[in-house]
Order: sequence, then C-alpha cells, then structure tokens
Amino acid sequence: MSAPKAVSAASKKTSSSSAALEAPSARRVRSVPLKKRGSKAASVPTERPLRIGVSARLLYQVPSELGFRNKNLQYIEQSLAHWIMEHGAIAFMVPAVAHDSKHAARHLRVEHVVQELDALVLQGGADVAPQTYGQAPIDPRWQGDVVRDRYELALLRTFLAQKKPVLGVCRGAQLLNVAFGGTLYQDIPTQCPAAHAHVDTDLYDQLEHDVTFLQGTALTKLYPYASQLRVTSIHHQAVADLGKGMVVEAVSTLDGLVEAIRWTGDAYARGVQWHPEFHHGRHALADSSPIMLDFLEASREAAMIRLEAGLEPDPRVPKPPLRLGV
Repeated sequence: MSAPKAVSAASKKTSSSSAALEAPSARRVRSVPLKKRGSKAASVPTERPLRIGVSARLLYQVPSELGFRNKNLQYIEQSLAHWIMEHGAIAFMVPAVAHDSKHAARHLRVEHVVQELDALVLQGGADVAPQTYGQAPIDPRWQGDVVRDRYELALLRTFLAQKKPVLGVCRGAQLLNVAFGGTLYQDIPTQCPAAHAHVDTDLYDQLEHDVTFLQGTALTKLYPYASQLRVTSIHHQAVADLGKGMVVEAVSTLDGLVEAIRWTGDAYARGVQWHPEFHHGRHALADSSPIMLDFLEASREAAMIRLEAGLEPDPRVPKPPLRLGV
C-alpha cells in the first residue's frame, strides 16, 4: 500500500444522517414559556442532546461509479453513528481540513470545532502510520495513513485538553495509545506468530474471540457479572508498548494481546480493540451498551461542570443518555 496523498478539499459522505435524534415520546422535555405572539404561546426546551464528534474515515481511491471523479471522501460508518444515536446523543462527523484548504485552515482552528462538541469518538479504518510512533514500515503494505493520524491526534489532544471524553474504537484505540508515546505491532502474524487469527477478510465482522477483563480495572465495573466475554475481531495490528499513563483493561483470552486500554490522566479516555457497534442484535457477543452509556455519562458530567462554571455558550442542560429499550 503506497503512502496516502494529502487530503484535498474533501467531499463529505455519511452513511447515516447527523440529524437530531428526537427524544422518545414517553420522555417529557422541560420548557420555559416565551412571550406570547398573538393568542399562541411559544416555548423553548431547556435541555439538549449530547453532541458527539466522530472523526472521519478518509477514502482516497473512490470507485468511479460513486460519481466523485478525482475527489476524496470523508465518511462515518453507519453502525458507529447509530450506536451513538440510539443512546440519545447526536453524532456529528468532524471533517479533516487538508493543508491545501488554506481558507478553512486559516479561519477554523481545531479548538473552534472542539468547543462546540461534548466528546469525541475515534472510529476504525486505515492503519496508524509507523512513522507516527517513530518506526519505519516493516512492509510497504503497512505504511498507514499519516494524514489521518495528524488530523485525529490534533482532535484527540484538544478534546482532552478541554477535559472532554474520548472513546477510541479499533484504530481509535491504537491511536490513543500512540498519542501517549506507545507503539504498535505493525502486523500480528509477522511479529506475534504464536497469536491466534485476529482478522479474516472473508469473515470480516463474523470473526469472534473471547477477551478477559483484568480484575480491578474500571471496565470490570461495566460488566460486573462476567470476567470473560466474546467480541468481534477485525485487526491485524495491536498495542505493543503501552503509552504513558495507559493501563490495560482487557486482553485476548487465547494469546494475551491487548484488547482494551484506559488513560489514567485527568480526563476520560478509553480504547477498545473490538467493534462494539457491530454487536447490536448478536446475543453471543458482549453487550455494547455499557461502554457507550459510560462514555456518554462521562460526557454529560463534564458538560455539566462547564455549564455550572459558566463556560458553556449554550444554556440548555445536556440530557442524560438513554438505555436501549427505554
């Protein structure tokens, strides 16, 4: 795989809408009356959904049948957006700004984007570039996407600097580790030959294996009735050396490879190597809701702290996350 080209002014593509998710009819939204206009009284809600930014996947070689000749695409995978939205939050894709988009880069800094959102989800996708963690590729196929690395690292660091939670999924977990000085196995079969298969191009998200939660970690509190659960496995890279302040929360049961990490710093940051968003409706796999609920609850708590300190331009109270079926 050749090194990716710098992203040009990107076309947006999402497989799911970023439209606001309406609260269930059973949930009554508090409102305050406004001045009457004629004989009708208007009201404005005093609550709002949590606003969750999602880093974009970057597509450089667009199939011609999609109609984007010589263009790049940025997009959210549908399952990930729905995983956020079904718990009552809104998913917003955060587009990467290319170096040649001088006008956008000059007038819209990453801090401006982050201050409008409550938290960040780093989704899966292309490999993290070895040069991002100070290594050379051991195979041309694993050069990764350094453009996406830089874009997501800037987002990640700015969200954490503003004490806003970050959740990394698959590649997102790997990048979280790299952000704090950690390294990755560039290819599990090559560098960990005793490991079991963690990726199968034919099975894709149907490839599964067990993970074991390390006792005493925060993740065990989310799954108090089981120390071992089954998850999806779609990765040929994995955490090698842990980043500073990182702790391991789960490992692959068969070979001990890292499957979940958490930052112990002063903001919420967790990464899982599997894809919880692909678990919906698959009862043999670990319930994905506890991870999203914990992330959204932390996002709301951080938002409430900012609101009470007068640091939120939006005076509305962020709504708590919804549990599935409620």
